[in-house]
Amino acid sequence: MDKVKRVIASEMVQFENYFKEAVKSKVPLLDRIMHYIVKRKGKQIRPMFVLLCAKLGGELNAQSYRAASLVELLHTATLVHDDIVDDANERRGFFSINALWKNKIAVLVGDYLLSKGLLLSLSNGDFKILELLSLAVKKMSEGELLQMEKSRNLNLSESTYFEIINGKTASLLASACAAGAATTFREAESIEELRIFGEKAGMAFQLKDDLFDYGKTEIGKPTGNDIKEQKLSLPIIYTLNKCDSKTRRKLLYIIKNENRKKEKIQWVVNVVTENGGIEYAAGKMNDYRDEALAILSKFPKNETRDALEELVRFTTDRPY
Repeated sequence: MDKVKRVIASEMVQFENYFKEAVKSKVPLLDRIMHYIVKRKGKQIRPMFVLLCAKLGGELNAQSYRAASLVELLHTATLVHDDIVDDANERRGFFSINALWKNKIAVLVGDYLLSKGLLLSLSNGDFKILELLSLAVKKMSEGELLQMEKSRNLNLSESTYFEIINGKTASLLASACAAGAATTFREAESIEELRIFGEKAGMAFQLKDDLFDYGKTEIGKPTGNDIKEQKLSLPIIYTLNKCDSKTRRKLLYIIKNENRKKEKIQWVVNVVTENGGIEYAAGKMNDYRDEALAILSKFPKNETRDALEELVRFTTDRPY
């Protein structure tokens, strides 16, 4: 992402200062946890989308940086809560908040981050941005709950799967792009186009995440995390719809009852690969990527648009 980093290098430094200021607390325990969160920050793709979409419409302003900070606050809050729900001990190679400080504190940390984001927008009158991101949080919760509901009986159609990932992942990136655009664009049409652009990019992003489950780790074994958690992603949904009834029954039995056995997970991965499930999901991912790029091509060509294109391509080409 050389072009992205070059185009918004100074802006990302300013954003990080905004974010550090936004999470400050007078409670020593909270301040230590916030310091830990800031120190282990990820790729910060969502703030990059906010700032680039804003820059596409003109010069960045204080509202642009607040929008990026709100997105990162909400995203971080959801990650903290997700780790509690999934009983995960690691996040991005670091111990999760719940692993270090236990669930009760982690729940309150997530609530704190959410409230800081709300107050950041309310205290500055950024009501449109707050509306966009609140809608995303609502959709993310609905997506997670829908997935939990459908995972109980392992009955998930392709259309329901897309509905789930639209809520879980794409809604936040869609709102991030729209929020950034709303700080510099005057035309509602442009803001809506960039919202849809973000939604398409978000769908591609989640499909890439799902494909990682069928990839190889450094020691040459499939990760199989979704299989272990009984989550039906697109590669396996496609395979279940395509394979014969005997194979389908065996797949469902393994996912439900033998999802911790490495040799069984490997068998599932092999069947999915042989039936074209990975190839099919990769094709859908590239379709969403291309739809996002087609929307982006409507805007005047400049280095910001080029950087956004590079960022979209990174979502599908990233190695992790």
